[in-house]
Amino acid sequence: MLIEWRHLVVLLSFVACGLVLCGRVIYLGVTERDFLQDQGDARSVRAEHIPAMRGVITDRHGAPLAVSTPVYAVWTDPSKAKFSAAELKVLAHHLEQPVERIRQRLEDYADKEFVYLKRRFEYQQATKLAAAGIAHVYLQPEYRRYYPAAESTAHVVGLTDLDDTGIEGIEMAYESKLRGLSGGKVVLKDRLGNTIRDLEYKSAPSYGEDLPLAIDLSLQFTAYRELKSAIEAHSAKAGSAVIVDVQSGEILALVNQPSYNPNALGRSVNGMRNRAATDAYEPGSTVKPLTAVAALESGSYEARTPIDTTPGYFHIGSKLIQDPVNRGVITLTQAMQKSSQVVFAKIALELGEDSVFDVMSRVGFGRYPGTGLPGETAGYLDSAQLRYPVVRAALAYGYGLSVTPLQLAQAYQTLANGGVRKDLSIIKTRGQTVSERVIDAHIADAVMGMMETVTAAEGTASTARVSGYRVAGKTGTARMVGPQGYDDERHAAWFAGVAPVSQPKIAVVVLINEPGAGVTGGGAVAAPVFARIAQRCLPLLGVVPDEPVMAANSIVADLAAGGSRG
Repeated sequence: MLIEWRHLVVLLSFVACGLVLCGRVIYLGVTERDFLQDQGDARSVRAEHIPAMRGVITDRHGAPLAVSTPVYAVWTDPSKAKFSAAELKVLAHHLEQPVERIRQRLEDYADKEFVYLKRRFEYQQATKLAAAGIAHVYLQPEYRRYYPAAESTAHVVGLTDLDDTGIEGIEMAYESKLRGLSGGKVVLKDRLGNTIRDLEYKSAPSYGEDLPLAIDLSLQFTAYRELKSAIEAHSAKAGSAVIVDVQSGEILALVNQPSYNPNALGRSVNGMRNRAATDAYEPGSTVKPLTAVAALESGSYEARTPIDTTPGYFHIGSKLIQDPVNRGVITLTQAMQKSSQVVFAKIALELGEDSVFDVMSRVGFGRYPGTGLPGETAGYLDSAQLRYPVVRAALAYGYGLSVTPLQLAQAYQTLANGGVRKDLSIIKTRGQTVSERVIDAHIADAVMGMMETVTAAEGTASTARVSGYRVAGKTGTARMVGPQGYDDERHAAWFAGVAPVSQPKIAVVVLINEPGAGVTGGGAVAAPVFARIAQRCLPLLGVVPDEPVMAANSIVADLAAGGSRG
């Protein structure tokens, strides 16, 4: 009887417990349903964002310059993840990081619920890591930018940071246009954090807009190759080259040296500065065509007007203005061809105080080019000291002001376009560039004729000639400013030119900063770079040769002797 009684008590106890538990379940299911559902969802239902892909940046013909590729971010919850030594070793192997580095990172964020272990993890690597099955290691989809043209377009296109936000170049300037809007979804996860299924899509991602640039990738490669070769050959510190479409104002190529590879930047930032837009230099004799414009506008000078340079020098107070030799009486055209300091200084002194300054201001000096590139500078052009004759004289041959290669390219585009200045654009404009006439057409044409003599055999830039094409341009060799004033050992070598003269298509500016191989003149250093760039680019643009070399040289010789260009 005692055994049966004990058996009954135990049975009744189990029944009672069962009834209590059932009652509790029913009670909670009825009265606490919403609370329990919320608690369950909080542990298993998650809202996730769906990353949006940035817009593609292309050249003017659609060739990709910046594209987004899918990658993964590897993360974990340090408050829950307790990796064994074996797991850490496997994790370190896949992430290609030292074990100690991962361990230290977990310790540093031990009280956090989220920490990245690696960003921009390639798909193939992520697949292998997922197959390793390490608990509490998660893969989050994201995008990274890839730049097919690498360092040749780096200063134009720029790059993005780890969060895919533009931080340089076009990527930064057009961030709002390129960046898309992330989407969202609700997912169900298991206790290990793995997604079991998608429960609800909140919104689809909205991809960024594609952005076609004005640059031509073929021309960009050509300019980059020739500039880099020249920098190495002349042991120069830096350099820039710009190609502008004369009719549209579009920038067909913009390159700098040194450059960088945006696909593998590392910690080095050397070469990231877009020197063509941000660095301003004294332009030297490349501004003499603008002084010639002021002379022709005054009505006191023509292309054949004789000017006496005897004895080859003169003083403005204590300042000596001199030519390498006494050229005697020469025409304005011959002064351009030989780059006579004496002639252009005398012209500036005979004109009104602000005559040369006004022309320089009209073609864009002293103002921002407005290309949309980050960091572009306005250079320096100031009228405050024009009352001093020495300031006016120096301005006439390129000292006392500073310009960027972009600004000088715009000035030459204006001359080549018959005196109509176009706003420069790094974005493909489709004919929508703002234009303004700032120089009379007949004066711009006359100055172009003078500039063509510069590239003749007797000119200062015979090395700028391009076989089959008539070329106009001007050299410039400007001394750099050092701690003790102008340094005779450091120079900026310039050449700015236009081709072909009969129907100008491109304006090209080449700057070689501080050549160190013994040769420093613009005619010897920068002009050959122009010639090689133009020789390769004009056929690529479909420009038909405008005159046989011998015929072109005969016309140039006639101009140098005082004739007029037809």
